[in-house]
Amino acid sequence: MSEMYHFIGIGGIGMSALARVLLQKGHKVSGSDQANSALLESLRKEGAEVVVGHFAETISQKVHVIYNTQVPKDNPEYLQAQKLDCPILHRSDLLATLLEGTKPLLVAGTHGKTTTSSLLAHVLNEAGLAPSIAIGGIVHSLGTNGKHGAGNYFVAEADESDGSFLKYRGFGAIITNIDNDHLDYWETEQKLEKGFVKFGEKIRSLAHCFVCLDDERIRRAKMLGTTYGFHPDADLRITHYRQDAWHLLFDLQFEGKAYREIELSLIGRHNVLNGAAVFGLALRLGIDEKEIRRAFKSFQGVGRRAEKKGEQRHVTVYDDYAHHPTEILATLQALKSAGGGRRLVVAFQPHRFSRTRDCMDQFPEVFDAADELVITDIYAAGEKPIPGVTTEELLKKMRVKYPLHLHYFPRQKLTAGLLNLLKKGDLLVTMGAGDITKVGPELLDLLEKDAAQ
Repeated sequence: MSEMYHFIGIGGIGMSALARVLLQKGHKVSGSDQANSALLESLRKEGAEVVVGHFAETISQKVHVIYNTQVPKDNPEYLQAQKLDCPILHRSDLLATLLEGTKPLLVAGTHGKTTTSSLLAHVLNEAGLAPSIAIGGIVHSLGTNGKHGAGNYFVAEADESDGSFLKYRGFGAIITNIDNDHLDYWETEQKLEKGFVKFGEKIRSLAHCFVCLDDERIRRAKMLGTTYGFHPDADLRITHYRQDAWHLLFDLQFEGKAYREIELSLIGRHNVLNGAAVFGLALRLGIDEKEIRRAFKSFQGVGRRAEKKGEQRHVTVYDDYAHHPTEILATLQALKSAGGGRRLVVAFQPHRFSRTRDCMDQFPEVFDAADELVITDIYAAGEKPIPGVTTEELLKKMRVKYPLHLHYFPRQKLTAGLLNLLKKGDLLVTMGAGDITKVGPELLDLLEKDAAQ
């Protein structure tokens, strides 16, 4: 029977994925968000009723209201839903409901969830298994982040940021790593690690649970499942890899067999690990080796993960979601290697006051690959400022490490500032989880106009 669902903040990448699954299952979907976007436009085309702004009158008694952790409890739609006694579900509760009756393949970890789950979904889709998906990025080969498939498998990201991944019971899983992030929720490293252990204990088939042995915290927690990595004791071991421009080639040793020269259309050592886990899980799911290899070659990546936005006047622009020091370091090393000696210009937007505070001493250690480094204002993401945690304080620490090629442009002047800084042949990457993703297309437009004059 068709139900009605209303999403508060439907334009979020995770929320929109679930909205799409519901639409394809035949439900009526509406939603609201603070600003219009390309994502909202595409949801409208797919049948959702979407409004810009949050208004109490959009909520009726018949509707199930979906919210996420970022929605403030004084949101007028949330208050109206309470007043009308509507069913109110956290995003994770809706996902848990959608996973029922399927074989969930869950991807968890502080870093790499979106790329790994996208690659896994692509492999399953190419193998004809028609998976359902709910992923935190647009999978380019599928053209979407949310899909209701006819098959048994459901590929989903399991988000640890608010502990909600403990609501899911997967058939199989990939656990990529455990790093210090979201300590505003977890409070301590120990609680974070215990959370991941509990998540792993809920996986129904250990043969289909792959955990990264290269990760110190996963080793310390002695997490159960098939281990993978460069580590000599890994069950699925990466024995060799190389990056050839914008492609990876690597060898695996697994269950007495050597798999040589696996080609993957991604960059960076971290993506060798992600690819290895997907390769192993796909084999365990019974997918033929040739099909997996073919899918790896045809994978087109995922939105906001070292995503090429375009090229103008011999300047190539990439965009990446990396906002934690571990992610930044891995991505910049991969881009520098792929760029083949080109000057790498990095524009970084710190994300959240709490994360900037927690990572303040790590940020100066991870931008060595940048030839020119631009910092812009902290993106609050709804957080209130924290005393002493400012862009100025971060710049002060960064200048000690990068005295010669560090620049600051306020957010409103970032695109114009970059235009003056860039030279012919440069490779620019905009980095961060905030609105810096808009800068690349703006800059490409300006470069195009300059070229036309």
